[in-house]
Amino acid sequence: MDRQVGRRALVGSTETNAPIIESSYVRLLRLLDRHIEGQDFLFGDRPANGDFGLFGQLSQLAIIEPPSSRLCIEEGRRVYSWVNRVDDLSWWPVEGDEGWCDRDGLALDTLVPLLAEIGSTYSPFMLANAAALAAGEPEMSCEINGMEYRQAAFPYQGKTLRWLRADHAALSAADRAAVDRILTDTGCDRLFA
Repeated sequence: MDRQVGRRALVGSTETNAPIIESSYVRLLRLLDRHIEGQDFLFGDRPANGDFGLFGQLSQLAIIEPPSSRLCIEEGRRVYSWVNRVDDLSWWPVEGDEGWCDRDGLALDTLVPLLAEIGSTYSPFMLANAAALAAGEPEMSCEINGMEYRQAAFPYQGKTLRWLRADHAALSAADRAAVDRILTDTGCDRLFA
């Protein structure tokens, strides 16, 4: 336990950053709750990598930690149920490519606001972190929703940004254009500028 408490500042969990983190968590719960009201997962009726990425973070926040679990139940009851369901999908039937939405079937009315939340919070962090790593700085800082956010520069997030950019560049021209149209003005588009 002491080891984890000591790591909090390393991963940005400080008193100064708390308002940014907590307000974003509540917005994410509300937006995701609305999105999964109409479908089982982010991109249709089968789980995708994005679902597992959100699950990884939300499993601790929604189920393990009492204060954030209470918030999840209050602000995103469907998210609480979704996290519990995603925890074991061994029973979920997956046949070939069944269950994916095609581009025209994406629930953009709820997906784009979710992407905009990610773009307004995580994109500034990712870009500032990459700049700090490139400059050899031990700490990064950025503005998130009008507030300063600081933490140690994190090499793993630097790698994930490079991987995202490489995957984006590897898309066919038509697929990249479709992705770019969805990401336009969400803040996520800045990751690929």
